[in-house]
Amino acid sequence: MNTLESIYKGKIIAIVRGIPCSSILDTARALLDGGIHMMEVTFDQSGAEGIQETADSIRLLSEKLPGEILLGAGTVLTPDQVQLAYDCGAGYIISPNVDVDVIKKTKELGMVSIPGAFTPSEIVEAHNAGADIVKLFPAGLLGTAYIKAVLGPLSHIPVSAVGGIDEKNIASFFEAGVCGVGIGGNLVNRKAIAAGDFSQVTETAGKLAAAVRGR
Repeated sequence: MNTLESIYKGKIIAIVRGIPCSSILDTARALLDGGIHMMEVTFDQSGAEGIQETADSIRLLSEKLPGEILLGAGTVLTPDQVQLAYDCGAGYIISPNVDVDVIKKTKELGMVSIPGAFTPSEIVEAHNAGADIVKLFPAGLLGTAYIKAVLGPLSHIPVSAVGGIDEKNIASFFEAGVCGVGIGGNLVNRKAIAAGDFSQVTETAGKLAAAVRGR
Protein backbone atom coordinates (compact mmCIF):
# COMPACT_ATOMS: atom_id res chain seq x y z
CA MET A 1 0.00 0.00 0.00
CA ASN A 2 1.46 3.36 -1.01
CA THR A 3 1.33 6.58 1.02
CA LEU A 4 -1.81 7.98 -0.63
CA GLU A 5 -3.70 4.71 -0.21
CA SER A 6 -2.64 4.61 3.44
CA ILE A 7 -3.96 8.14 3.98
CA TYR A 8 -7.31 7.19 2.47
CA LYS A 9 -7.46 4.12 4.69
CA GLY A 10 -6.32 5.82 7.91
CA LYS A 11 -8.66 8.83 7.50
CA ILE A 12 -7.35 10.75 10.53
CA ILE A 13 -4.12 12.72 10.54
CA ALA A 14 -3.02 13.95 13.95
CA ILE A 15 -1.67 17.49 13.70
CA VAL A 16 1.28 17.87 16.05
CA ARG A 17 1.94 21.56 16.60
CA GLY A 18 4.15 23.11 19.26
CA ILE A 19 5.23 19.81 20.82
CA PRO A 20 8.93 19.86 21.77
CA CYS A 21 11.25 17.30 20.25
CA SER A 22 11.76 15.82 23.74
CA SER A 23 8.08 14.78 23.87
CA ILE A 24 7.56 13.82 20.24
CA LEU A 25 8.18 10.08 20.59
CA ASP A 26 5.86 9.69 23.59
CA THR A 27 3.22 11.67 21.71
CA ALA A 28 3.52 9.39 18.69
CA ARG A 29 3.30 6.26 20.83
CA ALA A 30 0.21 7.63 22.59
CA LEU A 31 -1.46 8.18 19.21
CA LEU A 32 -0.49 4.72 18.03
CA ASP A 33 -1.87 3.16 21.23
CA GLY A 34 -5.18 4.87 20.47
CA GLY A 35 -5.30 3.56 16.91
CA ILE A 36 -4.18 6.64 14.95
CA HIS A 37 -1.24 5.92 12.67
CA MET A 38 -0.78 9.20 10.78
CA MET A 39 1.04 12.20 12.20
CA GLU A 40 1.70 15.63 10.70
CA VAL A 41 4.52 17.51 12.41
CA THR A 42 4.01 21.19 11.63
CA PHE A 43 6.88 23.52 10.87
CA ASP A 44 7.45 26.21 13.47
CA GLN A 45 7.77 29.25 11.24
CA SER A 46 8.94 31.60 14.01
CA GLY A 47 12.56 31.38 12.85
CA ALA A 48 15.48 29.16 11.90
CA GLU A 49 15.60 27.52 15.33
CA GLY A 50 11.95 26.51 15.14
CA ILE A 51 12.34 25.10 11.65
CA GLN A 52 15.35 23.10 12.77
CA GLU A 53 13.51 21.64 15.77
CA THR A 54 10.67 20.61 13.48
CA ALA A 55 13.15 18.88 11.18
CA ASP A 56 14.76 17.16 14.18
CA SER A 57 11.36 15.88 15.34
CA ILE A 58 10.51 14.48 11.91
CA ARG A 59 13.92 12.81 11.64
CA LEU A 60 13.63 11.29 15.13
CA LEU A 61 10.21 9.81 14.40
CA SER A 62 11.41 8.48 11.06
CA GLU A 63 14.39 6.78 12.70
CA LYS A 64 12.67 5.43 15.82
CA LEU A 65 9.25 4.40 14.49
CA PRO A 66 9.85 3.24 10.91
CA GLY A 67 6.84 1.49 9.46
CA GLU A 68 4.70 2.25 12.50
CA ILE A 69 3.58 5.80 11.83
CA LEU A 70 2.84 7.46 8.50
CA LEU A 71 4.78 10.66 8.86
CA GLY A 72 4.13 14.00 7.18
CA ALA A 73 5.17 17.63 7.52
CA GLY A 74 2.70 20.46 7.99
CA THR A 75 2.66 24.25 7.60
CA VAL A 76 5.12 23.81 4.73
CA LEU A 77 5.43 27.17 3.00
CA THR A 78 8.44 26.92 0.66
CA PRO A 79 10.03 24.42 -1.74
CA ASP A 80 13.13 24.40 0.50
CA GLN A 81 10.99 23.23 3.41
CA VAL A 82 9.55 20.50 1.20
CA GLN A 83 13.10 19.31 0.51
CA LEU A 84 14.01 19.47 4.20
CA ALA A 85 10.95 17.47 5.21
CA TYR A 86 11.73 14.87 2.54
CA ASP A 87 15.34 14.59 3.69
CA CYS A 88 14.14 14.01 7.27
CA GLY A 89 11.77 11.20 6.31
CA ALA A 90 8.35 12.76 5.70
CA GLY A 91 6.11 11.08 3.14
CA TYR A 92 3.52 13.79 2.59
CA ILE A 93 3.39 17.58 2.64
CA ILE A 94 0.55 19.66 4.07
CA SER A 95 0.21 23.43 3.75
CA PRO A 96 -2.37 25.99 4.92
CA ASN A 97 -2.40 27.60 1.47
CA VAL A 98 -2.12 26.93 -2.25
CA ASP A 99 1.44 27.47 -3.49
CA VAL A 100 2.04 25.97 -6.92
CA ASP A 101 5.82 25.84 -6.40
CA VAL A 102 5.38 23.89 -3.16
CA ILE A 103 2.98 21.46 -4.84
CA LYS A 104 5.32 20.93 -7.79
CA LYS A 105 8.35 20.35 -5.57
CA THR A 106 6.36 17.86 -3.49
CA LYS A 107 5.38 15.88 -6.58
CA GLU A 108 8.92 16.05 -8.02
CA LEU A 109 10.12 14.25 -4.89
CA GLY A 110 7.41 11.60 -5.17
CA MET A 111 5.53 12.74 -2.09
CA VAL A 112 1.81 13.20 -1.47
CA SER A 113 0.66 16.82 -1.77
CA ILE A 114 -2.11 18.19 0.50
CA PRO A 115 -2.34 22.00 0.21
CA GLY A 116 -4.95 24.03 2.04
CA ALA A 117 -7.76 25.91 0.30
CA PHE A 118 -10.77 27.98 1.27
CA THR A 119 -12.72 28.68 -1.93
CA PRO A 120 -13.78 26.62 -4.96
CA SER A 121 -11.28 28.56 -7.10
CA GLU A 122 -8.42 27.66 -4.74
CA ILE A 123 -9.52 24.02 -4.61
CA VAL A 124 -9.49 23.77 -8.41
CA GLU A 125 -6.16 25.63 -8.65
CA ALA A 126 -4.54 23.21 -6.20
CA HIS A 127 -5.98 20.19 -7.99
CA ASN A 128 -4.81 21.43 -11.38
CA ALA A 129 -1.31 22.02 -9.99
CA GLY A 130 -1.07 18.36 -8.99
CA ALA A 131 -2.40 18.16 -5.43
CA ASP A 132 -3.44 14.64 -4.42
CA ILE A 133 -5.91 15.85 -1.78
CA VAL A 134 -7.03 19.41 -1.08
CA LYS A 135 -7.35 20.39 2.58
CA LEU A 136 -10.42 22.54 3.25
CA PHE A 137 -9.38 24.93 5.99
CA PRO A 138 -10.75 26.16 8.35
CA ALA A 139 -13.48 23.53 8.04
CA GLY A 140 -15.00 24.15 11.45
CA LEU A 141 -15.81 27.76 10.58
CA LEU A 142 -17.10 26.87 7.12
CA GLY A 143 -19.29 24.01 8.35
CA THR A 144 -20.52 20.83 6.70
CA ALA A 145 -23.20 22.64 4.66
CA TYR A 146 -20.43 24.58 2.90
CA ILE A 147 -18.50 21.37 2.25
CA LYS A 148 -21.55 19.68 0.73
CA ALA A 149 -22.21 22.71 -1.48
CA VAL A 150 -18.61 22.89 -2.72
CA LEU A 151 -18.37 19.17 -3.39
CA GLY A 152 -21.51 19.25 -5.49
CA PRO A 153 -19.70 20.49 -8.61
CA LEU A 154 -16.23 19.41 -7.41
CA SER A 155 -16.91 15.84 -6.36
CA HIS A 156 -14.04 14.63 -8.58
CA ILE A 157 -11.51 16.36 -6.28
CA PRO A 158 -10.58 14.54 -3.05
CA VAL A 159 -11.06 16.93 -0.15
CA SER A 160 -10.08 16.60 3.50
CA ALA A 161 -11.24 18.82 6.37
CA VAL A 162 -9.16 20.53 9.05
CA GLY A 163 -10.23 22.83 11.86
CA GLY A 164 -12.71 22.43 14.70
CA ILE A 165 -13.15 18.66 14.37
CA ASP A 166 -13.61 16.42 17.42
CA GLU A 167 -15.16 13.07 18.36
CA LYS A 168 -18.63 14.63 18.56
CA ASN A 169 -18.79 16.04 15.02
CA ILE A 170 -16.26 13.98 13.05
CA ALA A 171 -18.93 11.70 11.54
CA SER A 172 -20.79 14.68 10.05
CA PHE A 173 -17.72 15.73 8.05
CA PHE A 174 -17.45 12.30 6.44
CA GLU A 175 -21.19 12.37 5.75
CA ALA A 176 -20.57 15.70 3.96
CA GLY A 177 -18.16 13.94 1.59
CA VAL A 178 -14.60 14.46 2.82
CA CYS A 179 -12.05 11.66 2.40
CA GLY A 180 -10.20 12.41 5.62
CA VAL A 181 -9.65 14.87 8.45
CA GLY A 182 -6.80 16.52 10.28
CA ILE A 183 -7.17 17.11 14.03
CA GLY A 184 -4.85 19.24 16.13
CA GLY A 185 -5.54 20.59 19.60
CA ASN A 186 -8.71 18.52 20.08
CA LEU A 187 -6.50 15.43 19.85
CA VAL A 188 -2.90 16.42 20.54
CA ASN A 189 -3.56 18.39 23.72
CA ARG A 190 -0.46 20.44 24.52
CA LYS A 191 -1.37 20.99 28.18
CA ALA A 192 -1.84 17.25 28.77
CA ILE A 193 1.42 16.45 27.00
CA ALA A 194 3.32 19.10 28.96
CA ALA A 195 1.97 17.50 32.15
CA GLY A 196 3.05 14.04 30.97
CA ASP A 197 -0.57 12.85 30.65
CA PHE A 198 -0.19 10.90 27.44
CA SER A 199 -3.09 8.64 28.40
CA GLN A 200 -5.46 11.53 27.57
CA VAL A 201 -4.08 11.58 24.01
CA THR A 202 -4.52 7.82 23.73
CA GLU A 203 -8.09 7.98 25.04
CA THR A 204 -9.11 10.72 22.61
CA ALA A 205 -7.39 8.95 19.72
CA GLY A 206 -9.33 5.81 20.53
CA LYS A 207 -12.66 7.65 20.44
CA LEU A 208 -11.84 9.31 17.13
CA ALA A 209 -10.58 6.10 15.54
CA ALA A 210 -13.75 4.31 16.63
CA ALA A 211 -15.91 7.08 15.15
CA VAL A 212 -14.53 6.53 11.63
CA ARG A 213 -14.11 2.77 11.73
CA GLY A 214 -15.88 1.16 8.79
CA ARG A 215 -16.32 4.41 6.86
